[in-house]
Amino acid sequence: MAGRTVRAEQVNATRELILTAAERLFAERGVNAVSNRQVSEAAGQGNNTAVGYHFGTKEDLVRAIVRKHAARIEEIRSRLLAGIGDSPDVRDWADCLVRPIPEHLADLGGTTWYARFCAQIMTDPALHLIMVEESLSSPSLRQIIDGLSSCLPDLPPEVRAERGEMARHLIMHIPAERERAVAEHTPTPRANWHDAATGLVDALVGMWTAPVGPGR
Repeated sequence: MAGRTVRAEQVNATRELILTAAERLFAERGVNAVSNRQVSEAAGQGNNTAVGYHFGTKEDLVRAIVRKHAARIEEIRSRLLAGIGDSPDVRDWADCLVRPIPEHLADLGGTTWYARFCAQIMTDPALHLIMVEESLSSPSLRQIIDGLSSCLPDLPPEVRAERGEMARHLIMHIPAERERAVAEHTPTPRANWHDAATGLVDALVGMWTAPVGPGR
């Protein structure tokens, strides 16, 4: 029994090393530029088939990285959602949408890679559906999207969809750019993740509430 427990702990430790190495390499180089062999080597594994053994395909590895962070992000999102009730304020819903990942990155501290990893995944035609599927499995995220839509009843559906796409790009790529700057020790417009999220919320509220031009 003790031997089985030790073995399980070793397997979990190895999986964690692989996940951390893969997240960093994918974030810095892009998924297609990184081989399973490189991930195994970066994780300190002498066996170059370690990634396949523990995770299967590269798609499975990507999904595992997303799920590694998902529980904590969901906790933050649910907490923010519980705090606004049935608010009619667009900003409250934008806060719930924007702040979970920056808050999670702040909690991690030090150098992080998750925002850049997400940005890389979302630009990969073969992998971005993994991120979309995992995100849409979140009940709180669906509730936030519905709540935001209810605050914009006069916005034509096609404009709402268009601005929603713009918002997804900003929510994904602005944190990635800040994360890269922090890792490279270069100046950022905002001093911390909380303030960076505030700036992004400001921009999104302005975008969602902007007047619709002629032709719509």
